[in-house]
Amino acid sequence: MVTIYDVPADDLIEAVAARLEDRIDEPDWVEFTKSGAGKELPPEQDDFWYVRSASLLRKVAQNEPVGIERLATEYGSKKRGSNRYSVRPGEHEGGSRKLIRSALQALEAEGLVTTASGEGRRVSDEGEAFLSEVATEVFEDLDRPELERYA
Repeated sequence: MVTIYDVPADDLIEAVAARLEDRIDEPDWVEFTKSGAGKELPPEQDDFWYVRSASLLRKVAQNEPVGIERLATEYGSKKRGSNRYSVRPGEHEGGSRKLIRSALQALEAEGLVTTASGEGRRVSDEGEAFLSEVATEVFEDLDRPELERYA
């Protein structure tokens, strides 16, 4: 059985994002929001919501139980001020907690993630099956000779 650890992360996230487009709805405000306080502009990707949701699902599966604060730290960036006035070293600024919370709530409503009281979020059994199914498809579609030894 293929797991999320057996396939490259970017290929898995891309495949999960394509599947999530049918399962969860994108909020109206996503096209206007920034992905964190350290960013000046919103993301330019058309499918940003689904890619971030897929990435969150993978992160929760790897690090469960995990809370929103720790996820915000992982999705953060350096805040350097305006592009014109970069006069001091940047400091780490966390990612958008509302974006993360909303995506996790959408995944939870779909049954892929559950809340462990006092601990954070965990992947449900349905979520693990979903990720394993997508990882199997991605592994079969890969044309990478260095991964043949894992088959």
